[in-house]
Amino acid sequence: MDKKMTVTIKDVARCAGTSTATVSKVMNGSYSISEETAERVKRAMEELHYQPNQRARNFANQSTKTIIFVAELGEHMGFSNPHIFEILCGLENTLTARGYSLIVKSVLPQEACEFIRQAFEIRQADGFVIHASVLSKSLDELIYELAIPHLVIGNPDFSSHFCWIDTDNRLAGELAAKHLLEKGYQSLAFIGGMTEDKISMHRLEGVLSVLSEHDVILPKGHVLHGESECDAAYAMMENVLAMESRPDAVVCANNYIAYGCVTALLHHNVQIPEEIGVITFDDFPFSKILKPQLTVVNIDVYDIGVQAGKYVIQKIKKNNLYMQSYITLPTVIERESTNKTSFRSL
Repeated sequence: MDKKMTVTIKDVARCAGTSTATVSKVMNGSYSISEETAERVKRAMEELHYQPNQRARNFANQSTKTIIFVAELGEHMGFSNPHIFEILCGLENTLTARGYSLIVKSVLPQEACEFIRQAFEIRQADGFVIHASVLSKSLDELIYELAIPHLVIGNPDFSSHFCWIDTDNRLAGELAAKHLLEKGYQSLAFIGGMTEDKISMHRLEGVLSVLSEHDVILPKGHVLHGESECDAAYAMMENVLAMESRPDAVVCANNYIAYGCVTALLHHNVQIPEEIGVITFDDFPFSKILKPQLTVVNIDVYDIGVQAGKYVIQKIKKNNLYMQSYITLPTVIERESTNKTSFRSL
């Protein structure tokens, strides 16, 4: 067997005394590597007779003007995660305006690493926008080692080298609690998703922090967790109504939970917002359909797609760009479900 074919990028890195990421950057012509280090890597490649994939080697200089969006998609995704479509709209419009095309690829989390590696090596795209649904530590290692231009939508739930953007869900929870307190509500409940639901838990953290600042106690029984779907939320709201000490407002972690909660309140003839106020997050899909219309802490997910498009192009042009930040600050849209004054005037 030809020994040249057995030499890997890790062998080159070991010989040169550098990381595999540095070797990859040298092959891609990155200006962030010192001349001395670059020469050491090149000598190691010559000594080992290393022959990199030519397409991968010239990736930085041969633009395809294509970005691949990678996520775990499936049947009924438009209902289970409607925000993905809105993110895609913002992403596609931004990329099109800058002369790029967008490819959408659905993969399982365990398939993402191999797909992105192959797509990168054959120069199928200039960069990748990756949804948090397919992240893994092995994917983080791959992207770091090969210096793959990328942007992750969503904050990884583990320490990583990923470049990512997200909305601040803890801040969203703070805004929800502040709004209810400002409207005169004094006893709150929080109905959220399962404890594994990071978005729901971050929103709860925000609610708790504001209540703590104002010396408002949230009784243990006033925090409920369950599946993020209408029937489960209906049952949780019935548990709240059966409490000896009812809250006068409820924070629903998402629209699906809010739908179930409002349905339960109406079936039990509880007046919204006079007896119990309701606030939720995101202005889609149910907040403007339900009666009364719901006050929301809105997350502009279309803008997340817009920003993702801008940043992934920046990453392609400047591969040493590193960012991990929250963008698209949430805002409160007040409607009937927390506006007692407006409700009385109807």
